[in-house]
Amino acid sequence: MRILALETSAKAVSAAVTEDGRLLALGFQDTGLTHSRTLMPIVEFILKNADLTLQSCDAIAVAAGPGSFTGIRIGVAAAKGLAVAAEKPVAAVSTLEAMARNVSHADGLVVCAMDARRSQVYNALFAAENGRLTRLTPDRAISLTDLAEELRDDPRPKTVVGDGGAMCYEALQAAGIACRLAPPHLVMQSAASVALAAEEIARNGGLITAQALQPVYLRPPQAERLRDRQQKAKSHS
Repeated sequence: MRILALETSAKAVSAAVTEDGRLLALGFQDTGLTHSRTLMPIVEFILKNADLTLQSCDAIAVAAGPGSFTGIRIGVAAAKGLAVAAEKPVAAVSTLEAMARNVSHADGLVVCAMDARRSQVYNALFAAENGRLTRLTPDRAISLTDLAEELRDDPRPKTVVGDGGAMCYEALQAAGIACRLAPPHLVMQSAASVALAAEEIARNGGLITAQALQPVYLRPPQAERLRDRQQKAKSHS
């Protein structure tokens, strides 16, 4: 199966094409430019240079969340548009599960971390053994303090990955939790891992329609939280 995958969950943006576990093309950019400006040119570039077309892909995959609210919206909207235009099914991939694949070769505990602000991370834990991952927790927002306490008595080697990896690594080290940060070329989210996760979703019959694709937010956007607080304040005034 040939899959075109999109990754826009954080500051970096990437797109990739895989076929039956083999990476055919990958475009990655981390320059601070907006995803709305960079994503589609990357998609067009990798397809053209690999002599592929949207129609030649069997499915569209996207990191559907958690992550940056704006980034996730852009990625999901782009995946919907591509899937509708090409009449292709979609794979909605957990951002955290995809990034865990970056270091699935490192036996032990994979600690996925994205900066969720307010001293929290979007996190999931996976056990890695012989290149295979076993999910240990759901995707969640958790404080760095609570995460450190959860990991304190776990004897397994721990590898931290994700755009919040450096922050999480420093917090765990400060709490006396032995761990290692994934190397620079593996620490960030990548569409290649999104595509590989999507291949497994496809094998398990989990592809969906473009219409069914929805972003995954672990908590409401900042604007929505502010509106709720203002409404509560008015109701008590």
